[in-house]
Amino acid sequence: MDMLGGITPAEFLRDYWQKKPLVIRQAFPGFVSPVTADELAGLACEETVESRIVIESDAGKPWQVHNGPFSEERFSKLPEQDWTLLVQGLDHWVPEVADLLEHFRFVPNWRLDDIMASYAPKGGSVGPHYDQYDVFLLQAQGHRRWTFGGECGSESSRLEGTPLRILSDWQGEETVVLEPGDMLYLPPAIGHHGVAEDDCITLSVGFRAPTVDDLLTGFTDFLCNQPNAAEHMNDPDLAVQDNPGAIAPVVIDRLEALIQEKIGDRRNLSLWFGQFATAPKSVETVVPADEPAASEDLQAAIQAGEQVRWNEGSRFAFHELDNETALFVDGEQYLLRGDARPFAPLLCAGARVETQALAAFAEDEAILGLLTNLYNQGSIYFE
Repeated sequence: MDMLGGITPAEFLRDYWQKKPLVIRQAFPGFVSPVTADELAGLACEETVESRIVIESDAGKPWQVHNGPFSEERFSKLPEQDWTLLVQGLDHWVPEVADLLEHFRFVPNWRLDDIMASYAPKGGSVGPHYDQYDVFLLQAQGHRRWTFGGECGSESSRLEGTPLRILSDWQGEETVVLEPGDMLYLPPAIGHHGVAEDDCITLSVGFRAPTVDDLLTGFTDFLCNQPNAAEHMNDPDLAVQDNPGAIAPVVIDRLEALIQEKIGDRRNLSLWFGQFATAPKSVETVVPADEPAASEDLQAAIQAGEQVRWNEGSRFAFHELDNETALFVDGEQYLLRGDARPFAPLLCAGARVETQALAAFAEDEAILGLLTNLYNQGSIYFE
């Protein structure tokens, strides 16, 4: 399958990623939506599923948002057109949707946000807007007309009277109609507006980078929880000052050295970021196995060739350190040494773990124990 329309992943990342939009006709030829509108409505009735309904004109107010979960009766009261149902994290609940992510592994696992489904009858949309993440908009059912183009930002004018960030003065630069199997890539901050031409479902494969605020607060919180964080800043070379109100340059020098020492530890930074980047988006999606398995049972199933796959809501990554490999699963770290180190890249390469290679690793008692722990906590399961 030629998902990127004739260009290689390396060419796409070089020429388009975070640079400019790309329309890909028949990225997935013959694509059939893995979910129906009724199934999306059913998910939107569940407590654990994040969902929204956006109505373009609701009691005279523009672009109003209603948050789920919804009752079945709510859907019978919606207008015939000009509304949209959004179901977030669809890949966490539908394995066939999660399987789509295997086509996007040229982007690192830690950059993935989720796959959102958007169902709309004719005229439905969420208004002209921009996002701060990379997104592939895959048309799964029906037809949607996209107008896009022009970089937007905090200075862009917005429509009043709506909780959404609707652009009020934006025209776009290009318009296309996507049919099932077509896909549109949009970098961050590019204005876009999608309008359903008939009953349609669009799958948004989103890749989000953390904000600087998230990074700084997350890492400093991590440092504050280290055992030596309770130590006090010292000043054994304190000298008499002409004015006691002055903060002497030597104090700032000492403060700078202390902070540089703490934030400059690459090992600490690597271990924190791996945990930070793999924390599940929702704790509802990673739940312990109904019946905990013993190590020997897990080994027997692996040796028998049963397929191990990731929980759809779990996140996997690894990082090579000097003498060990750090494996990160659902916000936890596991340090692997010696012959165990290649286990991490095997486990993180894709949602379905290569069975024969896994069977060889499962002969190691320590790795088998790790696999058993991951199974019992709900991060992996047998397909």
